[in-house]
Amino acid sequence: MDRRFLTVLGVSLVFALVVSSVFYSMTSRAGGTKKAAATDMKDVVVATRPLSVGVMVKPADVKLDRVSGASFPKGAFSKVEDVLDRPVVSNILLDEPVLDGRLAAKGSGLGLAPTIPLGMRAVTVRVNDVANVAGFVLPGMHVDVLVTGRPPNTDGNMTATALQNVLVLSSGTVMQADARGQAIQSPTVTLLVSPDDAETLTLAGSDGHIQLILRNSSDSNIEKTYGRQVTELYNGGRRAAPAPAPKTVAAAPKAPPKPPAVPTQVVVAPPPLPPPAAPVAAAPPQIVVIRGTQRSVETIPNGVASN
Repeated sequence: MDRRFLTVLGVSLVFALVVSSVFYSMTSRAGGTKKAAATDMKDVVVATRPLSVGVMVKPADVKLDRVSGASFPKGAFSKVEDVLDRPVVSNILLDEPVLDGRLAAKGSGLGLAPTIPLGMRAVTVRVNDVANVAGFVLPGMHVDVLVTGRPPNTDGNMTATALQNVLVLSSGTVMQADARGQAIQSPTVTLLVSPDDAETLTLAGSDGHIQLILRNSSDSNIEKTYGRQVTELYNGGRRAAPAPAPKTVAAAPKAPPKPPAVPTQVVVAPPPLPPPAAPVAAAPPQIVVIRGTQRSVETIPNGVASN
């Protein structure tokens, strides 16, 4: 047999063995990766239909799906029992994994109660079709609340902005009876407000007519408004001139205050001196005369004494 033929045959066999070993190692590695990927799959709870805010999750609303461990969403559930009877606080789409942040705690209540933040209140007000912005007020939008009524001590109605940048929680209709007792549809809107604003909104609904004004959700500015009166509608949008102030009679200037009175000193005159006593007439001189045993006193006349 030719040596050249044997050499070519040997080299071909060696090359075939090398190619076969490389191909085998590649296929075995790919198969191991697929097996590892198949064993790394995890169950995840997804929604079988769109779930809106306030819905209580039931067994028919969710199902199990398979995803890889690397694709397992943070906060997702692997057991259906973990999401049952929990209210939805954020809308969930079809086939979207149910996350813990989109559900309220079990037993926290039904409807909108779990969606109300701490310290806030949900107030439902009744509006008409026109005030409801032709039905375009939807949950998640922001509105301003206008109230129209007659303030005390005024002759006409006035419209003022009661609240601004209020979040809408829900919008729907309730059945009410009209004046004849027949059922009619009354649109209602539930707003998220603070306790103080809840008082304002309730008073506005009972004392006047409420109208909602739709605003851009990214506009959070609070504008300072002064309200509008009926008289301004017929005055070219200008406020009526204020009534002249009543004339007041100028009061007479007050006299300057008198200086405090200086207490006068009363000089008490000394008591009058008693009149001089009348001079006492000098007694006439007298002599004692003794005649024997008799003793007598005799007065000497003044003329005689002087001589």
